[in-house]
Amino acid sequence: MLPSTLSAANGYEVTIERAVETKMRDGIVLRADIYSPKADGQFPVLLSRTPYDKRGGQHFGETAAGRGYVVIVQDVRGRYTSDGEWYPFKHESADGYDTIEWAATLPYSNGKVGMFGGSYVGATQMLAAIAHPPHLAGICPVVTASNYHDGWTYQGGAFEQWFDESWTAGLAEDTLNRRIRDNNNAMVSIEKLPLSSFPVQNPFPYAELAPYFFDWLAHPAYDDFWKQWSIEDHHGQITVPVFHMGAWYDIFLGGTLRNFAGLKVRAGNDAARHGQRLLVSVGGHAGDEPKIGELDFGPSSPVDTDEVMLAWYDNILRGVSNDARQVKPVRIFVMGKNLWRDEDDWPLARAKNIRYYLRSAGRAQSLRGDGTLSPLATTVKTESDEYTYDPADPARTRGGQLCCDHAHMPAGPFDQRAIEARSDVLVYTTPALQTDLEVTGPIAVELYVRSSALDTDFTAKLVDFWPNGFAQNLTDGILRMRYRNSQEKTELMEPGKVYKITIDLAATSNVFLAGHQLRLEISSSNFPRFDRNLNTGEEQAHATRMVKAVNTVVHDREHPSALILPIVPQ
Repeated sequence: MLPSTLSAANGYEVTIERAVETKMRDGIVLRADIYSPKADGQFPVLLSRTPYDKRGGQHFGETAAGRGYVVIVQDVRGRYTSDGEWYPFKHESADGYDTIEWAATLPYSNGKVGMFGGSYVGATQMLAAIAHPPHLAGICPVVTASNYHDGWTYQGGAFEQWFDESWTAGLAEDTLNRRIRDNNNAMVSIEKLPLSSFPVQNPFPYAELAPYFFDWLAHPAYDDFWKQWSIEDHHGQITVPVFHMGAWYDIFLGGTLRNFAGLKVRAGNDAARHGQRLLVSVGGHAGDEPKIGELDFGPSSPVDTDEVMLAWYDNILRGVSNDARQVKPVRIFVMGKNLWRDEDDWPLARAKNIRYYLRSAGRAQSLRGDGTLSPLATTVKTESDEYTYDPADPARTRGGQLCCDHAHMPAGPFDQRAIEARSDVLVYTTPALQTDLEVTGPIAVELYVRSSALDTDFTAKLVDFWPNGFAQNLTDGILRMRYRNSQEKTELMEPGKVYKITIDLAATSNVFLAGHQLRLEISSSNFPRFDRNLNTGEEQAHATRMVKAVNTVVHDREHPSALILPIVPQ
């Protein structure tokens, strides 16, 4: 297609080339749209490789090209206009390397290539960076993961059912269209009689639409299938500065934070180790408006990630002296106070881990129970809370770190009282706070638990309980007991035996205002965000038999179950 030219209101006029082909090392042709300044000279390149249709990059392409960049937006292998077969993660390192090196040789390129984009488009950047292409100069992954097993497809051994199924269903649309296009040859059935039996479309197995989904189910443990693509296992191969952008209610928050922390220590050279930047906003996949879920975080909460990213690239690719060079390496949005704050590092060195111990007289079931949280451990010899988890009637997901179909499963903060009213949810709450209390950093729950089942789940959720009764979910986590000691090896439980476990709740930054209360929920389900544990110990992909589990959280003198919070001194 012949290039077209747009007039810019300011800056450069922009030339657009559509469906520009480049051949990968195995002969597969990928296609990209290129937005470039209509001017003599050579410019740095910003590259985005997407499975979501390159046409969606036009607005940014025009904006950035008008400011002196060559912007390339490419359909990844097997998606939309690009050839080949789509399989998540499989080809992104090699295809990313080849595309970056091709982009660096374009006549209007100055040889410096940066990458940008969010979610899976962030994965294409990380996977390209570990291949170490010589002309890659920086990446800016937004709301993406560090491990495509734990923190993408699974979490704590549980299948991320809502995300995995909704994301796969959305991806399958383009795959279906391609299959229909490739199978609409009427000649195949031209001699078929009677005429009324004409099949309209030649059938094909629907499993072909997403073979990777079934591979995910076939690999529930962290094995070589996953290790080949793990970013955190290959941090040492990344040798470029990285600007990580995440969000407190984002499904991939944990991965964003692990990538930042890991690359500071293990990146392949000093420039990369010292070139890490982190920005954490509120919503991410949960939304980018002031109102997310049922809460409005104020007019300053949204962040224009395109503008922030362009300022950073102006600095590292074009040598422009701007605020991106001057500010501290970490910027976070502090909820509760609803303000932005710059920090020297993550996690915050001044935050101190404080344990809040679970206490009750054995009746912590539901918000009507007697569960409390206290900085003082109990001296009672025997103390526990018991509930029955029935996988046929699981506790339901309400808001939280969700992706990707918000019409059916809205994300973000929602009132949790309907969940807390259930008898299979343990609720532990502090007294009303006398002064503001800031919690900023990684969150964990240490529990001593037992079950009547061979396998079950334990979930945990941190809640800000408001004086008006609103129970705001902040962050949560899950642990499938068969993976309590390792993501690589399953170990079923001995019914009735007490086990010490840790549930990772990722992180948050929230000021619990005076009058508010800290709350912790413990249960065994958060469905359909996570698949239900059927409690039988059978292989989860094909199991259908359910049994009830009597689950117990022990919190006596010898078993100090506790919520561990990073408290920032005021």
